[in-house]
Order: sequence, then structure tokens, then C-alpha cells
Amino acid sequence: MTTSVRIALDAMGGDKGPATIVEGAVLALARRPDLAFSFFGKQDELGPLLAARPALAAVSRVVHTDVAVRMDDKPSQALRAGRRTSSMWLAIDAVKKGEADAALSAGNTGALMAMAKICLRTMPQIDRPAIAAIWPTLRGRSIVLDVGANIGADARMLVDLAIMGSAMARIVLDIERPTVGLLNVGVEEIKGLEEVKAASRILHETAFPALIYKGFVEGDDIGKGTVDVVVTEGFTGNIALKTAEGTAKQIAQYLREAMAGSLLSKIGYLFARGAFATLRAKMTPPNGGVFLGLDGVVIKSHGGADAVETAGAIDLAYAMVRHELLRKIRETLALALSEHADSADLPHAPARTALEAAKD
Repeated sequence: MTTSVRIALDAMGGDKGPATIVEGAVLALARRPDLAFSFFGKQDELGPLLAARPALAAVSRVVHTDVAVRMDDKPSQALRAGRRTSSMWLAIDAVKKGEADAALSAGNTGALMAMAKICLRTMPQIDRPAIAAIWPTLRGRSIVLDVGANIGADARMLVDLAIMGSAMARIVLDIERPTVGLLNVGVEEIKGLEEVKAASRILHETAFPALIYKGFVEGDDIGKGTVDVVVTEGFTGNIALKTAEGTAKQIAQYLREAMAGSLLSKIGYLFARGAFATLRAKMTPPNGGVFLGLDGVVIKSHGGADAVETAGAIDLAYAMVRHELLRKIRETLALALSEHADSADLPHAPARTALEAAKD
């Protein structure tokens, strides 16, 4: 029998509580019977939930803790109050100890990144982990990173993001050599920050075997799907992500108002609701961001994710483990290390993690 993929779930993270996390696990297990779970949270809440779901209980264990990281905690506060005792830390620590293959949390993003970096550490050559998101596009899907882990990035970090993003794209998009673009204010080589232009020169001049560099891309290229992997630093990436999510909600609201405007509109909606459902599905990004660069698999679920979205994040964790994300990143980094070793003397721009920014 195939070895189970073991997922450590922070059952106390997010806005909707343990019941949503448990129900998401039920849905994911129905799709992937080779899953197994460790729930980290309050025994008196999780016990009855699992007892009512025998199939899930048979492949699950509960590790009790009543310490939870709050959504409004600064990362430094979360580390002081919840290190080694919170449900978030214990889920990550299960990966470090080899008791789980991946950790998933819908909790505080900054705290999750800070705890994951301290507990799991980064891969050799990687200074700072990044958050990679799956982005719906006109061509299908793309990978966009970094969408919030680091504020600022130097040329070497941007090149490393391109390498890690291409490794993830090989798994998620099933493309052997994904196309990669650097997000910039224009496609001309003379435009942009010096760090971005320096990264572009490295990517142009180096024959990376695992990716095809296409040059600069602009903001509208993300939705077009011009490239398979869009690389940027976390400040810009997070703004782009939140703008896209807000625009999707804005369009949905406009459609609802238009369909409710008259009796004829309401009748038209009855005939077109299947098309609207398809549109909604295409515009909604899949739940779950992957923390790339860590020596372990960590998935960030949306804080307000429902059970279906939670199951989607579990599916993403499953895919990262089954398709050996860490091995592919290590192999790609090892191949690339010698290719751009000469870039070691490039000046470094200041890059700050969410933890460092939160201290200000």
C-alpha cells in the first residue's frame, strides 16, 4: 500500500475554528484516501468532532494544546507567547521531527513565517523564504512569488525566487521548463530598479536548465498568463495579490447588482447562472500559499477559508509532498548554484521579513 501523506493541521488557526478545519480534512480524505492527519488544538473541541467522523478519526491523532496565536499578534509577540506551546508551532515542529510531511495553518501569516523559519530553517543558499501563490489567468494558472514574506529583494534573491518558482510550477502546472518573467514597470531593459535589472541580466546570461527566462513583464501580464512564473519582491507581490482579490470581489458585486436590477435581469440570471458559476470559479484563486525556501513543506491557508477551501489547501500540501517539491528545489538550486556563482559580488539591497517590518 502507498505510504500515507501526513498533514499537521493547526486546528486553532484562522477565523472559523476547529470545526471548519476538521470538515476540510473530511473532504480532502474523501478525495485522497492515503492522507493521515495530526490535529493540534484543544482536545475537548477536537475529540467530539473526530468521534462524529469515524473514517477521519481512524487516520488522525490529536495533540492537545490550549495556546493559539492570535490573528492580530505581531510575529515577535507570537514567538514570545507561543513558541514551543502553540498549535501553530507544534504543527511546524511535527514536520521538523519527521512526524508529518507538511504543516498547514490558516493563522497569522507573519507569525507562521517567523516560526517556520526558526523551526525548520532555510535550504542552503536561500536567505529568506518566500510565499508562492497560484494565480488564475486567461491561459489557465501561473505561479506568483513573493506575495508577502519579504519587503525588498536583491538580485540574487530574485534569481533564487525564479528558481524556486519554476520548481513549483513543474509540479502544479506540469511543465518541464516553465517560462519566467520579472515583474517590472515596463518591458524595456532600461526600466526598473537596479536590483531588478541586475537579476534580469543574470537570468538572460545564464543557461538555467529548469526554466526559460522571458524578460520583464508588467502588471497586466499576470492576469494574461504571459509567463508561467511571475517573480517580484513581497511588498509589490502582496499589493498585486490583494488588488486582484479586491477586483474579483468588485466585479462579483457589480454582477449581483446588475442581475437584481429588474425582473428581466433576474430572469436572465436564471438562464445564465451556470456561466456565472464558471466565471466565479475561474476568477477565484485556489486557497493556499506555499512557503518556498524552507527545509520543510508549510502551507498557508486563508484566515477566512471555509471547509471546501481548507480541503483545497490540503490538496496543495498533498501535491507538494507527493511530487517531492523539496527534492526538486534542491536539485534545481544545486544546478543553478554553479551557473550564477559569479553573481556573488552583486550588491545586496536591504530585504526585510514580515517579522522585521512588524517591529517598526
